[in-house]
Amino acid sequence: MKHKVDVVRIRENSIQLNGWAIGKSPESKITFRVEDANRKPIEYKYVSTRRDDVSQIYFKQTIEKDFGFDIQFPYERGKDYYLVISGDGRTIREKYNEELIAKRSSVAHKRKQKILDLMNMETVQVAWDFFKENGLKALIIKSKHKIQGLDNDYDYAEWWKLTQPTEEDLQAQRETAFAITPKFSIVIPVFKTPEKYLKEMIDSIIDQTYPNWELCIADGSPKGQSVEKILKKYADADSRIRYKVLGENLGISGNTNAAMEMATGDYIVLADHDDRITPDALFECAKAINENPETDVLYSDEDKLDMDGGALFDPHFKPDFNPDLLTSVNYICHLFVVKKILVTWAGGFRQEFDGAQDYDFIFRCTEQAKRIHHIPKVLYHWRCHQDSTASNPESKLYAFEAGSRAIMAHYDRMGIPAEKVEKGVDYGIYHTTFRIPGEPLVSVIIPNKDHTLDLDNCIRPMINKGTYKNLEFIVVENNSTDPKTFEYYEKIQKEFPQVHVIRWEREFNYSAINNFGVRHAKGEYLLFMNNDIELIAENFVEEMLGFCQREEVGAVGARLLYEDDTIQHAGVVVGFGGIAGHTFIGLHKAENSYFHRAMCAQDYSAVTAACMMSKKTVFEKAGGFSEELAVAFNDIDYCMKVRAQDKLVVYAPYAVLHHYESKSRGLEDTPEKIARFNREIATFAKKWPEILANGDPYYNPNLTLRKSNFALRDLKKEKIGEPYKLEVSLED
Repeated sequence: MKHKVDVVRIRENSIQLNGWAIGKSPESKITFRVEDANRKPIEYKYVSTRRDDVSQIYFKQTIEKDFGFDIQFPYERGKDYYLVISGDGRTIREKYNEELIAKRSSVAHKRKQKILDLMNMETVQVAWDFFKENGLKALIIKSKHKIQGLDNDYDYAEWWKLTQPTEEDLQAQRETAFAITPKFSIVIPVFKTPEKYLKEMIDSIIDQTYPNWELCIADGSPKGQSVEKILKKYADADSRIRYKVLGENLGISGNTNAAMEMATGDYIVLADHDDRITPDALFECAKAINENPETDVLYSDEDKLDMDGGALFDPHFKPDFNPDLLTSVNYICHLFVVKKILVTWAGGFRQEFDGAQDYDFIFRCTEQAKRIHHIPKVLYHWRCHQDSTASNPESKLYAFEAGSRAIMAHYDRMGIPAEKVEKGVDYGIYHTTFRIPGEPLVSVIIPNKDHTLDLDNCIRPMINKGTYKNLEFIVVENNSTDPKTFEYYEKIQKEFPQVHVIRWEREFNYSAINNFGVRHAKGEYLLFMNNDIELIAENFVEEMLGFCQREEVGAVGARLLYEDDTIQHAGVVVGFGGIAGHTFIGLHKAENSYFHRAMCAQDYSAVTAACMMSKKTVFEKAGGFSEELAVAFNDIDYCMKVRAQDKLVVYAPYAVLHHYESKSRGLEDTPEKIARFNREIATFAKKWPEILANGDPYYNPNLTLRKSNFALRDLKKEKIGEPYKLEVSLED
């Protein structure tokens, strides 16, 4: 017999235990008992739960049997209690009391538990599967990251407590008088909702510190299963609560539209019948509208809520509005607030997209919106259970397919030439392939000094294996000293007439060298590449060009891997390390990143020019690369100039290549190089002070700037919203 108690909580005068237990076979009978210190039985509540993960690991198949348990029993402070589990001729007694439960909640215990979790059967099975698919080297890297994660100072539940408004803060919100007092209509479709969950949601709305709201509920439960009795009780007690019993299920879209038809407010707020919103949710929305009166769409960060409502986990800290990320995943989700007049223009929910009806609705609203505001605070708790797409996207394959159609409908409305939308790294994550009308010339610009083997490994596979053929290569020769280099130049130009070598005869200046290369380029698109880049995805040019051809896009970056297949570049966050840095450095390509962000096409403030595509017209309007930035941050500066043209900078994760990280130039390891590096930091900081002071809009202020893995901000070292201070002087 095997078992595990995953969660232990004290709830008022009761103890609650969640876990699982199995015998030697699926047919083994497992029994439970709760005893006091004298071994006398105590009455307890028991609910069985599905644990398909357990049956998959131990029995190699999904079995229609409940291996999980939820046990709750009364307790008195200072007394001991025992959970007794019996099966296969074996009995286990586990002791519980207030002191032991408090100890389980300590950082030290959690660290110990994490270590034990790394050694259990589930971890072994997951590790074995990962090894078979990705090899030993990848498993070692992933294991190292798991072990490093043991040293986190606190988990999300602890972090949440430290960042929440106090009772004094909430009272101050209640007393705040706004100049603009929008009325929020919270619309909730109800369908056979468990009484407990429905009450929790309604109570969370009644507890709002901002008072100008109405709750509009449409009950689509079948006859005889209506929750009208509960709704009537709430409506009688508070005139802001109104409901309609539909008498039939109109589907999620029909039920939601029925609730929206009841709305009389200025803004529609979407909420699910079994979730919760924080007490300051509507206050924060009203505050944002007062600060930006033209705002017609708002959304917030969110987290997940376990089934008994006692634990919060898996927070999603989102970027500001990110249209390309939205076509990769419905990252907006909850809390979503939209001006009612915009709903009139965009239309309500559409039944043909049921399963992803909110995704389709969000697309249509954001397409019409003048101003979209992101509130970087968790204002919504999304209840998570096994059949929910919150925890198990594969359980609703129809939702994934509806989402794919919603994305294609968005592209059609926006005039974007998409060819297909397919499953990305996981269900609910999408990969779009775009049509490329014609075959525009792409000029590939590669600075080079000696290192002809690297250069050949860059150029030759693109020509012989790459699927995009209309390329010209501008190799900018930069003070090579090896005679064999010039022999290679003659040979490669004879072998491939699309390769042209031009000579730069001044000192090394990355910006000036590339600007010189562009003056010789004939292409409509420019593809800047280091000579130590090597093709992995044979269609990487098409992946980048698919984005770059759009009018609103100015530059596109690729996913670059080190030689050991760990990430070298997956986008750039301005502020990392004080100025700017790459995301997810060192993460293996097969590891999951934060909400799969490394495998989602999305907009960033910048990408690296080690492999970057840009329109030539955009490049010329930006004035090219800034030549006062000879070595560092010139690509980040260029991306900032692209964004100053109101153009997007897109990260294309399926354009994947190896990058051997400046092998040809070496490190900044001399006093002269370090001094120049510090001067260029100062130059960048003076050119772009606003983003360094206010934070990168494509990153969330609740996340750390000290690491590249999107971890929670360390409240002991970084205050939320404050930039990470540089260790070097910013003075010239």
